[in-house]
Amino acid sequence: MLSYLVPFIILILVVVFIHEYGHYYFARRYGVGVTDFSIGFGKEIFGWNDKFGTRWKICWIPLGGYVKFFGDRNVFSQADQEKILEKYSEEDRNKLFVLKPLYQRVLIVFGGPLANFLLAILIFFSIYTFVGKDFTPAVINEVQKGSPAMTGGLKQNDIILEIDDNKVKSIMDVSKYITMSTSEIIDFKVKRSYEELLLKIKPDITLGEDNLGNQIQKKVVGIKLGPYNNEINHIKLGPVKAIYYAIHETYYVSTSSLKYIGAMIFGKADTSQLGGPIRIAKISGQVAEFGVLAFISMMAYISISLGLVNLFPIPMLDGGHLMFYAFEKILGRPLSQKTQEGFFRIGLFLLLSLMFFTTFNDLKDLGLF
Repeated sequence: MLSYLVPFIILILVVVFIHEYGHYYFARRYGVGVTDFSIGFGKEIFGWNDKFGTRWKICWIPLGGYVKFFGDRNVFSQADQEKILEKYSEEDRNKLFVLKPLYQRVLIVFGGPLANFLLAILIFFSIYTFVGKDFTPAVINEVQKGSPAMTGGLKQNDIILEIDDNKVKSIMDVSKYITMSTSEIIDFKVKRSYEELLLKIKPDITLGEDNLGNQIQKKVVGIKLGPYNNEINHIKLGPVKAIYYAIHETYYVSTSSLKYIGAMIFGKADTSQLGGPIRIAKISGQVAEFGVLAFISMMAYISISLGLVNLFPIPMLDGGHLMFYAFEKILGRPLSQKTQEGFFRIGLFLLLSLMFFTTFNDLKDLGLF
């Protein structure tokens, strides 16, 4: 249990701190007063005050964090400006979030997810620069008899060039692109002798295990891969290529995750793979056993997920507040307090439903259901 808990706490501390620091950075940049910077919820374990009057603290429940702004009653509502103007002096008004121009409020709110994406890019960049990236072409060594691959026309010695329009630059890409595909039929572009062929493969869906031994629904096409000419091509990248591939990986994970979530909503993807804190804790502990590099890589993917989820247009999340600002821009005024409160109730219901569902999946994963 402890072997899972420690990596999980480290993981959450880092990605949540980065997220909240994104909000904090832009708040400070635009002169918004910040009274609290908290990692975790509940009772404070320890903390300190800085020279700007911000209380930096660690709390007992390590499942998130928050940045509290000066005068924060409902920090994302502008619906009661007249009352605010009466309550605060001119000096204090300058520190209020709700009185800042729209573009500044947008940047302060967007700063959290942006920081998560930048953390992922930095991690990928560092790995590609100092450790290297694999560019070994993927060659099919064996096509299993009666498999979807054989039915679809894949053959031994085919070189896989693309999967669902994603270029396969490494043998490592093949399983990733197959797993993340949301289509019933996967497009394989292969090179055979001197010609390129586009083949359509309908994978079998079977219950199996991932590399960590967790039960998952796997897409199986029935091929075994090997490096081209038995040569491994693993190289360290220069800064320009490293930043390009780091941004590309972050973009791919973000778009693929959105497609997968969309497929789950419409019943075309396996919802049992949607997990919460318990599953993250379990997987982070398992990954940590493979070493620092694997753990840091996972941190990048979790950071992307955190940034992405927070951009969903659900009130109580950053994306919900950005949605309110979009309405404000279109209407020329903020939504009424009553309307915002109605949206927040809907958002609370959606978040509680999601928490219940992911917790149920987590407990089922542990064999408790």
